[in-house]
Amino acid sequence: MSVLAKKQEVVTEIATKLRDSKSTIVVDYRGLNVSEVTELRKQLREAGVEFKVYKNTMARRATAEVELTELDAQLVGPTAIAFGNEDVVAPAKIINEFAKKHEALEIKAGVIEGRIATVEEVKALAELPSREGLLSMLLSVLQAPVRNFALATKAVADQKEEQGA
Repeated sequence: MSVLAKKQEVVTEIATKLRDSKSTIVVDYRGLNVSEVTELRKQLREAGVEFKVYKNTMARRATAEVELTELDAQLVGPTAIAFGNEDVVAPAKIINEFAKKHEALEIKAGVIEGRIATVEEVKALAELPSREGLLSMLLSVLQAPVRNFALATKAVADQKEEQGA
């Protein structure tokens, strides 16, 4: 296979991942040592997030394919990209927590459900509870009226029982 065909294959791979991922985080990993990068990769892999380093020129061609050229300004220097296909919050949360402990890791930008996100938006997303946390909050809100009704019914029954005794 020619070099040009291999490069085009990489560009297509990046474009597909940008299109398919629910959230994508672009980071500058300059200053992290090998063991720190390995630890970050491990944490991301456990959450179902793919973390790869691509040549910036290839990534820029891919952003042009998927019409995310606003991201090109961030694709300079040592750049790694985290693709989250399952959970929107997971990549942002893991990378943000890792960046707090390792100041060398810098969040550059993100793509959240096809829209470019600033560093502040990525950090705000990272502060949200996980999907499971949000579902449990929703469940408790939905259960509250039923629970209150059951308690009121029990109180009325107890009161009637006392009056009857």
